Amino acid sequence: MDQLAQSLRDAPIIEKDGYHYFVHPISDGVPMLEPSLLREIVIKIIRKADLEDVDKIVTPAAMGIHISTAVSLMTDVPLVVIRKREYGLEGETPLFQQTGYSESQMYINDVEAGDRVLVLDDVLSTGGTLSAIVDALDDIGADIVDVVAVIKKVGGENKLDDSPYRAKTLINVDVEDGEVVVVDPRGDD
Repeated sequence: MDQLAQSLRDAPIIEKDGYHYFVHPISDGVPMLEPSLLREIVIKIIRKADLEDVDKIVTPAAMGIHISTAVSLMTDVPLVVIRKREYGLEGETPLFQQTGYSESQMYINDVEAGDRVLVLDDVLSTGGTLSAIVDALDDIGADIVDVVAVIKKVGGENKLDDSPYRAKTLINVDVEDGEVVVVDPRGDD
């Protein structure tokens, strides 16, 4: 059995405003992230993602950073982090992120029209973050080559379904009776 599936089955569940949320090193940084788990995930991303002629990896702060950094190091593709802080730099593009449990303004720098990008995130749940990101990248004129999320929480609305993009995932899970259940150990292609 792979480490990702087992680590999710072992993940504690918390409830926040009626939303059942699993606590996992990939999505929360708690408990600690074992290098072997990160390595397994990065290898799976590299095998699943369309990386041909990608100019930049684009990821939202904060929990996409560690995964995307590792993928960047293994592929030599530069990394752009979408930040929650406005810097006022030339070309900065704002986007509004709304998830199942929070909302915030975020900002993209260093992505220009014609850039070929891989969008990479830790979890796809409501699709709020990824939907906002692909919309903003479309507005910029970037060419979105692929969208990948490590973990997909199935069930409920997925705002990404309203866009022309689909996310590839490494594993699909649900939360049932206070436990993480692996719905599809291979995720979505």
